[in-house]
Amino acid sequence: MDTNSTARLLLKKKQDILVNWMQNQLLDDTLRDDLLSNEELNKQSEEFLDGLLKATSDGNFENIYTPEFEQTLDVLGDISITRARQGFSPRETNLYVLSLKQALTDVLEQEHQNDPRLLYQEVVLINKLLDSLSLATFETYLKGREEVILRQTDEINEISTPVIRVWDGILALPIIGTLDSSRTQIVMENLLQEIVNTGSSIAILDISGVPAVDSLVAQHLIKTVSATRLMGAECIISGIRAEIAQTIVHLGIDLSNIRTKATLASALQIAFEMLNLQVRKTGQAGNTKLLR
Repeated sequence: MDTNSTARLLLKKKQDILVNWMQNQLLDDTLRDDLLSNEELNKQSEEFLDGLLKATSDGNFENIYTPEFEQTLDVLGDISITRARQGFSPRETNLYVLSLKQALTDVLEQEHQNDPRLLYQEVVLINKLLDSLSLATFETYLKGREEVILRQTDEINEISTPVIRVWDGILALPIIGTLDSSRTQIVMENLLQEIVNTGSSIAILDISGVPAVDSLVAQHLIKTVSATRLMGAECIISGIRAEIAQTIVHLGIDLSNIRTKATLASALQIAFEMLNLQVRKTGQAGNTKLLR
């Protein structure tokens, strides 16, 4: 079989292929026209098809990892990553390439309907090519989804570690969820930066929202306390529940040089005392007054 003649045939039938491909995509029940307009889809498809037919113009239908396919793979990669970020599913993204397989096959069937042997050889050739491109699409899609997940994880970590200025010179940082190495780094960076910005001398780490404390979590807390002290601020850990206290004792972790309290309110009271502040009730019911 002369693959060059196959390439010339496909290039000659480019417009027919594009029309059939667009019809295949538009008739698919899973088409996400809420995420991608028909005009954008047509533009993407035409750009990709042009690159593909140019890449195969010398008869190479088997190895897509050659310089000729570099531009085609770049276009396909951009489409895959964009769709991953837009919320397309892996199946929806993969169907973009697989629907082209049907369009190419239809053109070959019309051209070689009287030569079954040649038709079979060309269809096998096209299937191998599109299957390889489909795998490349899926790999790129996964990279795009990983980028989205990592970005969302960073955003969630930022949101879940807010540094609150509860009073002049007093910061509070409620920690919710598991405290691992990467999250500890975010906690420390946010806390230390806020200490610099506000000139605060006391920081309260509230671990009421931490489900469990093991030796690793305890070490992360100790590192955060040490970093805070190096910045000239004192650190108080609040939210020490009974089960957490038992776990710390059982693990033999020494927190004797760190101020700890059961509740955030108790920690805040200690912080006021360290700043020589007193909280007293006024004559009106429920009202309090802070005195120096």
